Amino acid sequence: MFLTKTTSLSVYIFLKMVRRIILSLLLATWFSVDCNPGPIDDIAVDRYFIPKRCIREVKSGDFVRYHYNGTFTDGKLFDSSYDRGSAFFGQVGQKWQIAGVDKGILGMCVNERRRITVPPHLAYGSQGAGDKVPPDTTLVFDLVLLDIFNRADQVQTKVISTPKKCKRSVMRTDFVRFHFNGTLLDGTVFDSSYKRSQTQDSVVGEGWLIKGLDEGLLGMCVGEIRHFIIPPFLAFGEKGYGTEIPPHASLVYHILLEDLHNPKDDIIVEVMEAPEPCTRTSVAGDYIRYHYNASFLNGITFDSSYQYNHTYNTYIGMGYVIAGIDKGLQGVCTGERRRIILPPHLAYGQQGAGKDIPGSAVLVFDIHVIDFHGVKDTVQVDITHKSEACNETSEVNDFIQYHYNCSLLDGTLLFTSRDYETPQDVVLGGGKIIDGLDEALRNMCVGERRTVIVPPHLGHGEKGAGIVPGSAVLRFELELVSLQKGVPEGYLFIWLKESPVQLFEELDINQDQQVSLEEFSQFIKQQVSEGKGRLKPAQDPDSVIMDMFKNQDRNADGLITQDELKLKVDEDAEKTHHEEL
Repeated sequence: MFLTKTTSLSVYIFLKMVRRIILSLLLATWFSVDCNPGPIDDIAVDRYFIPKRCIREVKSGDFVRYHYNGTFTDGKLFDSSYDRGSAFFGQVGQKWQIAGVDKGILGMCVNERRRITVPPHLAYGSQGAGDKVPPDTTLVFDLVLLDIFNRADQVQTKVISTPKKCKRSVMRTDFVRFHFNGTLLDGTVFDSSYKRSQTQDSVVGEGWLIKGLDEGLLGMCVGEIRHFIIPPFLAFGEKGYGTEIPPHASLVYHILLEDLHNPKDDIIVEVMEAPEPCTRTSVAGDYIRYHYNASFLNGITFDSSYQYNHTYNTYIGMGYVIAGIDKGLQGVCTGERRRIILPPHLAYGQQGAGKDIPGSAVLVFDIHVIDFHGVKDTVQVDITHKSEACNETSEVNDFIQYHYNCSLLDGTLLFTSRDYETPQDVVLGGGKIIDGLDEALRNMCVGERRTVIVPPHLGHGEKGAGIVPGSAVLRFELELVSLQKGVPEGYLFIWLKESPVQLFEELDINQDQQVSLEEFSQFIKQQVSEGKGRLKPAQDPDSVIMDMFKNQDRNADGLITQDELKLKVDEDAEKTHHEEL
């Protein structure tokens, strides 16, 4: 294809413009090189591991502790803190280290790893360093930051969790028990109470602990969890502690407060439920039965009477139980629920008890008082209903019928006569029922109702009976249904009026000078029907009369003669006379 003249001119102009542009670029490049020949050699920082969490970065003036390997650019090692077994410690910006590292460490986080390449003029320059670092040598430092702090630092406290209720917090001179995990700032564990399965126990503010812990524990509640970062000068300082805590180490504590008390503490009593009315409170010397749940201040239960399905029974105020319980159980009402908090010096002290109760533990007892009594207590009688017409009252040897409900003082029903078709019956004073109930049923009118409290020494005693627990105080609700007056012990019949002067003649109905069983029975029944005499109640009348007849028929011939007949009163008088003789 051929180009026209006009086209050739256009191409010429275009090529000339391209030439000018290229020339301008070359001139610009030349002037640039001439004015700025290149940057001055500086450190090179390779942050090849950065932790996800960085709570703080190195600043000038901070103190740092780090491990390092120092090499030449060919990888040859000339120095290492690892080989010495001791990390480097120094203050940034105060010429404690070569300028390149001083600069290269700025902004580092704990556990971060950096590779810092340092040119000679920021390392040992033209002088070198002895026979290890030649003059004008570039150095490479591979380091990991272990710790960082500043003299202006204080204890850093972070509350992880706190209980909803906090009635008391740590003060100076308090004794505390706490669990902890202790690490260095880089996460290295140096100690843990959990691994020992034993709390750390100490007085606060008296120099028993490092200063940072003394300060950080103040204000804590039992059950609270705190996280502390303690700078070295408030921890173990420049000496460290043993082989686990190096010099100049910041310490991290994760603490759970388990227990708290003061050596001057007394027991604390909280009445949770007080029954009304309360006619009597317990005193020293009383014997008490109670249920309990026993726990530590953190709420962990270590014992309970409920798991044994049996109350704890003891005398109080006499040293049979730990001092705090001995004191805390005095002044209680039957049925009361109370919480007793015992400092260790009123519980099991520094030694604790077995594997369940550690030394110096504060104990919490939630108590439910079932009953208590004194060894001199008598039967308590409360008349709830009195009959308007009452001509006679019950007494010893009377035969009575009564209804009853028997329960423990906590309301647990043990027995009731309503379970049977007929009322309960008994001859009072006959030894067939417990002494306290026998006593409570006396001097009652038919229709009368009573509520009676019977102490165990008048009830079923220390051993109990069946479903009645040992040493249980019993509550009876009584109603007297019927009453048959009785006869004195040893008697089968008594005269209610004067006996006949000529008794034998009255008995000898057919006047044959001897009394048969039929005559004897007819006479006695007539006396009873006319209200002149009374047979022993609660027995078959014919059987009683038969026994009476046999007693008089001394030769057992089936007949009573005048010589054989003697009144019981006269016989007793003769026995007394013989004893006197």
